[in-house]
Amino acid sequence: MRVILLGTAAGGGFPQWNCACALCARCHRGELPARSQECAAVSGNGRDWWLLNASPDIRTQLLATPALAPGPGPRETPVRGVLLTDAEVDHALGLTILRGGAGLTVHAAPPVLGALMADLPLRGLLDRYAPWEWRSGTGFELAGGLTVTAHPVGAKAPKYVGDPDPDAPWVSAYRVEDPATGGVLVYAPCLATWPDGFDDLLDSASCALLDGTFFSADELGSAVRSGSAGQSLMGHVPVTGSGGSLAALARHPGLRRVYTHLNNTNPLLDPASSASAAVRGAGAEVLADGSELVL
Repeated sequence: MRVILLGTAAGGGFPQWNCACALCARCHRGELPARSQECAAVSGNGRDWWLLNASPDIRTQLLATPALAPGPGPRETPVRGVLLTDAEVDHALGLTILRGGAGLTVHAAPPVLGALMADLPLRGLLDRYAPWEWRSGTGFELAGGLTVTAHPVGAKAPKYVGDPDPDAPWVSAYRVEDPATGGVLVYAPCLATWPDGFDDLLDSASCALLDGTFFSADELGSAVRSGSAGQSLMGHVPVTGSGGSLAALARHPGLRRVYTHLNNTNPLLDPASSASAAVRGAGAEVLADGSELVL
């Protein structure tokens, strides 16, 4: 199984267009590498590729990735569809760039498919260009030989949903397995907390792409913190702290652990920072856009 990190930044990318914070300013000066919005691609055979989320930067991401280039026919593409972890605009708006791609399939949880029909009505719009398949389910197979199971990991609905069900499975993680090699990827770029049973899921994996949005719980100030340890109102468990993901990942020393979905405030954007050194020392990684993993 091949996994390509098409983008590794949180919503808005890095640098954000309207931000002059210290990290964004350094990126503007060329001192730190820019990152596009979080998205990945996975394939079991190198010919059939599936997108894990579809960021607003998807056109640039596809054009920068030779494995995803169109051909050999004038309208052929190796992209077979998209697996959405949620209905956030940063993960779903890229679907509009894929309009007209015949025969694509979108997998998502039922609340996500419902939101894309009623609240952010992309499904009807896109089907007018070329009919797609819109599927939900907890287990399915992908063209190219991969087997997938979806796991609910959160109930944070997008802001644009007017009256969301607070108990619905709005956020999913995916376990993607290559039966030919035994390689298993857990893809969980959005975690509000460390969910029950998530350790068991990681125990079955070779590699995990995990929510690295915020390095610390107070990164954006106390206004975004809740009363629960390790949980912010922004819907992302921090990397550090007693309730953070890095401490939880210490229970999985044999797992390759890669952080993605980095917010523009996150010191992990600077490879020379003490934060980056601490993460590397704990056995986790932060990789650049375009990096490829083979499982």
